[in-house]
Amino acid sequence: MMKTLFALIALASLLLTGCSEPPYTNIDNAQLKTLLQQGTPLYDVRRPDEWRQTGVVEGSRKLTFVDASGRENPEFLRNFVAEVDKNEPVILICRTGNRTNALGYELAKQGYTKIYNVRDGITRWIGENHPTVH
Repeated sequence: MMKTLFALIALASLLLTGCSEPPYTNIDNAQLKTLLQQGTPLYDVRRPDEWRQTGVVEGSRKLTFVDASGRENPEFLRNFVAEVDKNEPVILICRTGNRTNALGYELAKQGYTKIYNVRDGITRWIGENHPTVH
């Protein structure tokens, strides 16, 4: 169900914006490491059960974007806006990049200008044998 919801969100975003580039920058794991070394905050927007299952990239700030049914956490945007300045860079990571794709569009609408999305999410991070912490 959630995969379907995010696929629909991604498709709608694509249709609304045409084939233009997304309003955020996709990054790979090497770029993620560089941004982390520069002090750019990383937000893991998955659910607590997912964090427990795989761990997180060290230094991640955990803030759940949507629940298991795909409904947005009503506290998410308020908490995120309180923590992250719209003109400061921020990195987003989820399981495979679907949630952060949708979130990247939403944050751009809110006026965020330096959004980095970890392409293929924690799945690729772990797949490339990078460490996680619990």
